[in-house]
Amino acid sequence: MVNDSKKQNHQRFKTPFGQYFRYLDKIDRGKRYSKEFGSIMILSILEEVGEMARAYLAKHGHKKSNLAAQQDETYEQELGDILITILRFARVKKIDLHERLMYSLKKIEKRRLKPKQ
Repeated sequence: MVNDSKKQNHQRFKTPFGQYFRYLDKIDRGKRYSKEFGSIMILSILEEVGEMARAYLAKHGHKKSNLAAQQDETYEQELGDILITILRFARVKKIDLHERLMYSLKKIEKRRLKPKQ
């Protein structure tokens, strides 16, 4: 069982996300993850999505009175924060993001080729 876990972890680092996982391993070295980590990361993703939406709306004139949003990070920078939070979640939960993305891409392709009637 331990060997399977090591093999699976090794496979994760061979995906296009491996470089990011290795970088996060350095950043998070020594960090302990609680049972609540998944919930915290999901809330963090929602927070970052909110920040990106606020920055996007401010940039495109939908929130003219929101000066704080215009002075904070750009929506492009916030998108990076969202991706890092997703990567951190996937790394700790041992989710193969390459596999998940390929699954979703194939699902979208299948819908395109065979739309529901």
